[in-house]
Amino acid sequence: MVENLCMLAVIMALVLGCSFLASLIPGRPVPEVVFFVFAGAIVGPNCLGLVQPLDGLALTSRLGMGFLFLMAGYELDPRELAGRMGKHAAVCWAVSAALAFLVTPRLGLGLSPTGTAAFAIALTTTAYGTLVPIMRDRGLGGTRVGRVVVAYGAMGEILPVLAMSLLLSPHRSTSMNLAVLVGFFVLCLVVAVRAERARDVGTKLSDFLHQNAENAGSQPTLRAAVLLLVALLALAEMLDLDAVLAAFAAGFILRHVVGRDGGHRVMQKVEVVGNGLFVPAFFVYSGLGIDFAAVGADPGLLLTFMALLLAVRAIPLGLSLSAFPETRDMPLGEKVSASLYCTMALPLIVALTEAATRAGAMDEQMASVLVTSGALSVLAIPVITSFFRVAIAAHPVEAAREVAEHPKELCRIIHEHQEHAHEVAERFHEERRELRRRGVRLSSADFLAQEREPKTSTDDGEQTRS
Repeated sequence: MVENLCMLAVIMALVLGCSFLASLIPGRPVPEVVFFVFAGAIVGPNCLGLVQPLDGLALTSRLGMGFLFLMAGYELDPRELAGRMGKHAAVCWAVSAALAFLVTPRLGLGLSPTGTAAFAIALTTTAYGTLVPIMRDRGLGGTRVGRVVVAYGAMGEILPVLAMSLLLSPHRSTSMNLAVLVGFFVLCLVVAVRAERARDVGTKLSDFLHQNAENAGSQPTLRAAVLLLVALLALAEMLDLDAVLAAFAAGFILRHVVGRDGGHRVMQKVEVVGNGLFVPAFFVYSGLGIDFAAVGADPGLLLTFMALLLAVRAIPLGLSLSAFPETRDMPLGEKVSASLYCTMALPLIVALTEAATRAGAMDEQMASVLVTSGALSVLAIPVITSFFRVAIAAHPVEAAREVAEHPKELCRIIHEHQEHAHEVAERFHEERRELRRRGVRLSSADFLAQEREPKTSTDDGEQTRS
């Protein structure tokens, strides 16, 4: 017990230090979770050896994963996913999955069929649970990029989770996994429907939970949410299903128990509990398994996986945005930004490699490489979007067309487009300075996502983004 508490104290000290380091980077383009994972790797048994993966920490980590995906599941609106963009997002994921399962066996990794499936699924994932707070905190919820991330990002997390549950259980056949999965969904659906009916009818228990949900100082509804999460995690463990699936189901049921409007205060409390301890502990604990020596021993696999993330996930997503009518007219910058956001895959890669190693389908070395690749993708994407912000602001395609039509005016055309790029850059810095005075951080990726959003006039004459 003492050893667990001491190591948990070390983890929380790391969490606090990492949060401070992340705040020092202008615009906070790199999410804190990247610092958490690498901090765990540094203090883990493969580096400094200050923290060991004990059973008590493993339970804390599992609860952290549960809280993370419960919050993501609560944010999902089934009606939006069933709409046209949601269906197109599912088609896009299916294309990515087909490419991943086509390419992975040809890499010569020496994996078993289950390990090959795990590697392929990892290439199709999106860190929707991490993107939800980023979208909300940086004001992208109502933008076109935000709507794309909700649809495509959610499908990029839900569908890989279902694939994991079907393909990564070594103790049952795929058909038996499907039967268990259907049974689990039916159970969750029955609970959700009955909870919704109880809320509408007004039973004593539902009235008690709803009255306490609106009371900022009352905790029974929060305790009910924690009970729901822990019970579904235990059930998933007994049925040999993935914990991520159980956490998503808990978020879905909670949405029906308290309602979308009445659940605002409840989710604030859940976020305080989850983000205060369990979620950061999950990421630090996940980093304990990273072996930098193993990653350095196979840099080719590291670069290959990162390149495949872009080829399998980002490129089909960008083509999808250009092909379907509801997103076809989006500016190139918005398409690039949305595609790259949906390529951030760290949390689900962590969960997937954990499930694969536990099933004996993947060794620790490869798991280290994949988790490191996921973390590096979160580091690299803000840099890539920053480059596109500058490049797209100069309108290179228009510039090339103008030069082709008027080759003698090459210098003037280049100068005009450079001036426009400088104006966009100046607007970005000015907007970021203004937002920082109000306590809001804006990265270049977010500015790119908002730059060409339509504007509407408010009653007081100010212009706001729709």
